[in-house]
Amino acid sequence: MTAHLKIDFVSDIACPWCIIGLRALEEALARAADALDAEIVFQPFELNPAMPAGGQNIGEHIAEKYGSTPEQSAANRAMIVDRAADLGFTMAMTETTRIYNTFDAHRLLHWAQIEGGQAALKHALFTANFTDNVDPGDHRVLVDAATKAGLDPVAAEEVLRSGRYADEVRAAEELWRARGINAVPAIVINDRHLISGGQPVEVFEQALRQIAAAG
Repeated sequence: MTAHLKIDFVSDIACPWCIIGLRALEEALARAADALDAEIVFQPFELNPAMPAGGQNIGEHIAEKYGSTPEQSAANRAMIVDRAADLGFTMAMTETTRIYNTFDAHRLLHWAQIEGGQAALKHALFTANFTDNVDPGDHRVLVDAATKAGLDPVAAEEVLRSGRYADEVRAAEELWRARGINAVPAIVINDRHLISGGQPVEVFEQALRQIAAAG
């Protein structure tokens, strides 16, 4: 009998480890399809909620936040780019990459869940941010991502313009913080099992199979 898992994927599209974790999780789910299936719901988390419009250079941001030297930052970027490439995702991170505010992207993702297109939009937003290096806080970028995800661009634009779902996103962010989530990606399975970080495919697969077998 195939087990059904509920997966809450708490993440931010500004987080490179989140797309790495997502691609690895999706591959693990495909490998474990003989034993389980899953519904993934993307939950909001903002790494930089105070980030102003226009964003900040990635090197400056990492230096301010973590105290990293330019050399450390470059080495970390190279490692992330390689990990993403291994999972089939092109990450065009360079010294000119910028970190942007993602609150409006989370509002649009909330709407996309209602519309049944959340996963497609999540992938489109990761591509916009990391492959295309465009601002995911720009409403034109967000509407374009919604269109690529098969969602109604007119409805997406109305959601963004109206400020709709702001309260719902903030409430969800607070809920996950209250549950102890302070770093992403955080993958919560069946409301009780936590897998943290951009783990390798094999780690995800083993954990998923164990959880499914336990019932």
